[in-house]
Amino acid sequence: MASAADDDRFSGRFSVIVPVFNRPQEADELLASLAAQTYADFEVIIVEDGSSVTCREVCSRYANRLKIKYLEKENSGPGPSRNYGAERASGDFLVILDSDVVVPENYFAQLAKALKDNPAEAFGGPDAAHPSFSVTQKAISYAMTSFLTTGGIRGGKKRMDKFYPRSFNMGIAREAFRRLGGFANMRFGEDIDLSIRLFKAGYRCRLIPEAWVWHKRRTDLKKFFRQVFNSGIARIALYKRYPDSLKVVHLLPSAFVAGITLLIVLAVVFAFVCPAVALVCLCPIALFCLAICIDSALRNRSLRVGLMSVPAAFVQLAGYGTGFIAAWWQVCVRGKEKRAAFENTFYN
Repeated sequence: MASAADDDRFSGRFSVIVPVFNRPQEADELLASLAAQTYADFEVIIVEDGSSVTCREVCSRYANRLKIKYLEKENSGPGPSRNYGAERASGDFLVILDSDVVVPENYFAQLAKALKDNPAEAFGGPDAAHPSFSVTQKAISYAMTSFLTTGGIRGGKKRMDKFYPRSFNMGIAREAFRRLGGFANMRFGEDIDLSIRLFKAGYRCRLIPEAWVWHKRRTDLKKFFRQVFNSGIARIALYKRYPDSLKVVHLLPSAFVAGITLLIVLAVVFAFVCPAVALVCLCPIALFCLAICIDSALRNRSLRVGLMSVPAAFVQLAGYGTGFIAAWWQVCVRGKEKRAAFENTFYN
């Protein structure tokens, strides 16, 4: 059992670690938001992960506004890049951010207050869509954060599972990070892996709702599908490492895929025999679409976003669900090693 005293020495200094791969525009927007913080006791460590289009010039523009370190290394993926930055950090807490987020001006002020009022060795915060985001980005943000699609496990007050920080907005005491060995060498799911190890080691890990970020995520549904498909694969990889980590909420997207497939097949079959029964089969799908559209439209104050949230929700659930099923079949049923089973999709 790990000691829970790391944060008791918290002096208020943070080290922000951001791995970047060919994203100078995103890095610029993130750095601009960091430069506007009302709380200034933090350093920024940008880790260029083998990019062909670097953000070196972007970082140099903020040298007189931020305590910034720009590091370059060969490509190895986000987990090892974060570890590389952590080895060169000096703050009490490591704050892990993705390059495609923007932070509100009181982000670090809220963190400092929350950690002093209610100490913890690790934390995570929710995400939201910025008003400037496109309709598709807002719809994708809804699909990833709504209780109707993910059970709220990615942040917020309503959740079907305990909160596991994600690497787009995650913090951990530097000493705890060192003791746990940092992020595992996983292509996806490395943040959940670290969160699981935090809980198993006895560290305090909690959601700080006030420490939220704007998260751009993917810009189109095809890229979004690929992202959540890989997340479904990652869940099986985590299950193989930690069998007790698999919860009912993780099975729901696969159940959704199976249920939707069954309803559509029944509707097609009965369409030639009894059209009324075919319509009844399609009613649950129609009601789900209506619930998504109304909820998203109200949350985003936009009917366009509400309508786009319907396909985004189906992509989120179907992508994760099919990735989960594919990985379960290949790894758990056929007994293939994960890398061999998904060399072309998961690792490239």
